[in-house]
Amino acid sequence: MAATPEALTQARQAAAAADDKLATDIVAIDVSEHLALTDVFVIASAPTDRQVQAIVSGVEKKMHEVGVKPLRREGEREGHWVLLDFGDIVVHVMQAEDRMFYQLERLWKDCPRVPLEGLGAATSPGADEPEGEGEVGV
Repeated sequence: MAATPEALTQARQAAAAADDKLATDIVAIDVSEHLALTDVFVIASAPTDRQVQAIVSGVEKKMHEVGVKPLRREGEREGHWVLLDFGDIVVHVMQAEDRMFYQLERLWKDCPRVPLEGLGAATSPGADEPEGEGEVGV
């Protein structure tokens, strides 16, 4: 079963909020076929722990505005990798070095990407997949 329209909308809202706070390399991955716990992972990078915290705050604020509250937060104190679990989506905000080490996109490479139109120039669609291939729509 593919990600729900609500999850796709929430993923795009979270990605836009991360982009507003200057997150880089933002991707959304539809993991609904492989995980029962959530539908979409949103992954974003930041250069410093302070920027990670700013992105996390921006995402939480935006999601609160649309009526979605986090069920759980992990990693806020350290600021290297913060996980925000909103139920239908899970947002991972990571320092670039940690993201390269853990390579979440490679772990979930068989899952389709969710298109994220209109994000800033610092966002890339992912170097390991041709654009448009394996994408999910609404």
